[in-house]
Amino acid sequence: MRGCFPAARLDCGITLEGDGLTLTKEAKQEIVGKHGRSQEDTGSAHVQVALLTARVNELTEHLRAHPKDHYSRRGLLKLVGRRRRLLQYLQKRDLEGYRALIQELGLRR
Repeated sequence: MRGCFPAARLDCGITLEGDGLTLTKEAKQEIVGKHGRSQEDTGSAHVQVALLTARVNELTEHLRAHPKDHYSRRGLLKLVGRRRRLLQYLQKRDLEGYRALIQELGLRR
């Protein structure tokens, strides 16, 4: 049942790419440019946490509109867990960078 959400209903900055709800290419490039060391730096923990935070925010908005979507809720919980593990890694390796990142992203950690 792919594509069950019409594109017109998704006005929160996400589009349907592939199998589900993901960020647009432009939004990803903007996040990578803001948090990465270079425009091609997509693998650093800072960039990964920022991308996961954007996806968590979009899924949270989706779940406010669709409270019975339990499959997306499970995906949200998996994303939050992955982000939490990356933040623990950053806290151990780069404490100042960790503090700056959570301040910039507005996380309550």
